[in-house]
Amino acid sequence: MHVIVIGAGPIGLATAHGLLAAGAEVTVLESGPRSRPQGSGLSLFGNGVSALDSLGLGPALRRVTGDVAPTQGGIRSPRGDWLARTPDTALFNIRVVHREALHAALLEELPSGTVRFDSPAVLVSAAEGLVEVDGGEGASGAERLRADLVIVADGIRSRSRAQITADPGTRFAGYGAWRGVTRTVMPGVIPSETWGAGRRFGLVPLTDGRVYWFAVRDGAHAAPGDQRRQVLDLFGDWHDPIAAVVQATDADVVTWLPIEELARPLASFARGRAVLVGDAAHAMTPNLGQGANQGLEDAATLCALLRDSDDIPDALARYDAPRRARTRRVAQQSRLMGTVGQLASPLLVPVRDA
Repeated sequence: MHVIVIGAGPIGLATAHGLLAAGAEVTVLESGPRSRPQGSGLSLFGNGVSALDSLGLGPALRRVTGDVAPTQGGIRSPRGDWLARTPDTALFNIRVVHREALHAALLEELPSGTVRFDSPAVLVSAAEGLVEVDGGEGASGAERLRADLVIVADGIRSRSRAQITADPGTRFAGYGAWRGVTRTVMPGVIPSETWGAGRRFGLVPLTDGRVYWFAVRDGAHAAPGDQRRQVLDLFGDWHDPIAAVVQATDADVVTWLPIEELARPLASFARGRAVLVGDAAHAMTPNLGQGANQGLEDAATLCALLRDSDDIPDALARYDAPRRARTRRVAQQSRLMGTVGQLASPLLVPVRDA
């Protein structure tokens, strides 16, 4: 079986690993260059870790995370009081990794030549498994490739989604987030999220001792200028070590991004010889930290079904309905969590916190 994967993010690469292990011939087409700075952390919960294990990627994950799980965590008030504690049973299975480190580890595990970088690709026929690759400037024309199966893993702004199902576009969630990673090691930082009125701040220690953080507020845009200064103006008087973590981050790595999700759940994840995985299928808000974890579930489920069946349409049909139902529930829960977390009413915030 020849498989083309469109997109070399963590979900596309994890799917490629699983299919290679099942004996498929796999080509991954990535629009960007090999080196892509990805300046944020990624929390892998028990479901994501189990998915990587089932794909044979557990050892690669543990090489970049060790076998260390957080020992405490939860939700705090701006003064530092604990509003909720994460149960120890949930913390035990969590692994935190820098996205760049995970991406590099997944790439290193693939056979040389599996991934073609600087190769923007789009699905042009789901029925035929036909993909068009832009040859770039100076090329004689677009290249067309045919596969037994095409995995579409090109993210929330997928150019191929509309070939599989009606594309609803994206929806702005009502808030955006600054993100950064400290340049220095900061021992003793407790993983937590702090909820204020219409604002949230998250602290996520990485395995190398640095801290990934995010700061959320209502609105689609950040003011121009020094983004780190804006974060300090809004959150600098919250509990320790929030101000110190922001100050330990280089100003030029602090980024702002409006939070978006798919405007509506998709009617199908599969058509013909093509299937959607990850954000291309179910981009959701990050409030539960489940976006990548659900994508890894996609990869593990799809690869298991394809290992057990020589009938591609049958395997895709058995993947489609359960994954749509599962990811729809998680997306709804994540959206609700964001609504609760972003409450700003002086009457409702104390009730929420209680």
